[in-house]
Amino acid sequence: MQQWDSSARFCDPAAFVVDIEVTIALMADYQIRKATERGEFDDLPGSGEPLELSDHYDPDWWFKSLVKREKLALLPLSVELRREDAQLEVALDRLLDEQAVRHEVEGFNQRVIRARYEPPEGPPLLTMPRDVDATVAAWASRRAERIQKAKSEARERAEQAQREVRPSWFRRWFTRG
Repeated sequence: MQQWDSSARFCDPAAFVVDIEVTIALMADYQIRKATERGEFDDLPGSGEPLELSDHYDPDWWFKSLVKREKLALLPLSVELRREDAQLEVALDRLLDEQAVRHEVEGFNQRVIRARYEPPEGPPLLTMPRDVDATVAAWASRRAERIQKAKSEARERAEQAQREVRPSWFRRWFTRG
């Protein structure tokens, strides 16, 4: 066994196996650092602007392209439920019978209750489940008002059309003279 001299070198460069790719990367990194220190990368065109990178290497590229193509908005569940609550009456007004309205309100209530048991992922959930019977009663009264309004508008249109009807050819012929 050899004894180490204090004058001997501790590392022999020939003892390391160096990969050529690693060597090239280290040399390139060294050259880039030196050029940066000299200021050769200052004031390049496009400096400070975002890069347009392709999504080729992104594992979620298909999902991101779907969201962009379909113009989807991914909101936290609490915000989505608030938005759905605000638009629920308009959605219910499109339904034709009480059973469909009841089913829609019960589905909304189930989503709200399920969201209360999940850990929050965004703003706090302020939306409360709706009273099914009260919501159905409000829907029925709005529907009755819409039907009454449509009947009165139809009646007014019919009266207007009657006023604008010209006399028949028979009446016109006999009123001439």
